[in-house]
Amino acid sequence: MSYDTLIHLIAQYGYAALFFALWLGIVGMPIPDEVIIMAGGAVSKVGLLHYFPAFIVTYLGVISGLSLGYILGRFFGSPVLDKLRRKKKLEKHIQTSEHLINKYGNLALSFSYFFPVIRHIVPYLVGINKMSFRRYILFSYTAGLAWTLVFFVVGQFAGGHVETIGTMIYHYGIYVGLALILGIFIFMIIKIRKKRRV
Repeated sequence: MSYDTLIHLIAQYGYAALFFALWLGIVGMPIPDEVIIMAGGAVSKVGLLHYFPAFIVTYLGVISGLSLGYILGRFFGSPVLDKLRRKKKLEKHIQTSEHLINKYGNLALSFSYFFPVIRHIVPYLVGINKMSFRRYILFSYTAGLAWTLVFFVVGQFAGGHVETIGTMIYHYGIYVGLALILGIFIFMIIKIRKKRRV
């Protein structure tokens, strides 16, 4: 599915398309989560969807998709993980996820959001490790709110460049995202100062 197709689906089905595009991210949607979230921000900016409901639906899509990973890990456990390990592309990500959990514990859930693929594996692993759902909510949902907000706002400023910027963030990591956020922050400060002068 292309970015244009995603926008078409949002235009046709509204908030439901936004939610399911993120909820299905666990099965490997061809569009990065970052791009989908930014698309939510972009379409709310032009009035295709209302800002607040679009953000809430986007957030719910993110956390429900990752929570599905936690639930699968908790109830189906290691057999599914063993099958995933056989895929060479995933083995490296699984090892990285395990390393993050071993080194940072519960905090790994929080910052795993900023790493593609790993964000879907870590909830599965903590589910296997029988982390309580209450603890999972505390670390995952809080970080998910901040992560969703960041990319949703970036999407509002990105305009027609959502796909390009979102794909760059997906491939080159958090550093591109932080640079964009810093750029937006500086832009807003300059704009506010200009208004005050007038």
